[in-house]
Amino acid sequence: MRARYVAVRVLIAGAGMVLTTGAGAEQPKAATRDAQLIASAMSAAPAKVAAGATVVAMEANGTMRTVRKGTNAFTCMADNPATPGPDPMCMDKNSMDWVHALVTHQPPPPGKVGFMYMLAGGTDASNTDPYATSPGPNNHWVKTGPHIMILGADAAFYDSYPKSPDPDTSAPYVMWAGTPYQHLMAPVK
Repeated sequence: MRARYVAVRVLIAGAGMVLTTGAGAEQPKAATRDAQLIASAMSAAPAKVAAGATVVAMEANGTMRTVRKGTNAFTCMADNPATPGPDPMCMDKNSMDWVHALVTHQPPPPGKVGFMYMLAGGTDASNTDPYATSPGPNNHWVKTGPHIMILGADAAFYDSYPKSPDPDTSAPYVMWAGTPYQHLMAPVK
């Protein structure tokens, strides 16, 4: 939720998210792989948030597997090795609902403001097209460092921030301005 772009990764299953707890036969390296996934996912948020977050992983078949059950309201995902840079993320339930709407091409749920951490940064993504998969002459590709996102706020909230297609990513700006999926990108250092 790439952050917003990772949204596609988060719920690549298309019609919705399927969480499984995966209790079946595991290969000997599964514990090592899960430890790596947890460490990567936890790098997305502050230590206190990450320590209590549920950690999920995308499986090859498009389902989401719960790697570790959490004790707070956040869900973290590890870096996607298929993207060009780091993109672990940690989000609240409203953000998960927003991401589900994005992936299924539905309007985001009204009245549900979400909060997402991407403290390891985000890989390149279009600043204007939520569904762009590669750079193009009109989709204004941007690279972001460590940031947080505010998702699902009223349209008027975003009017206080720059909406340039080619933003200064070192200051807060609106990504995907004018679409139902516009959201605030706020850098943190």
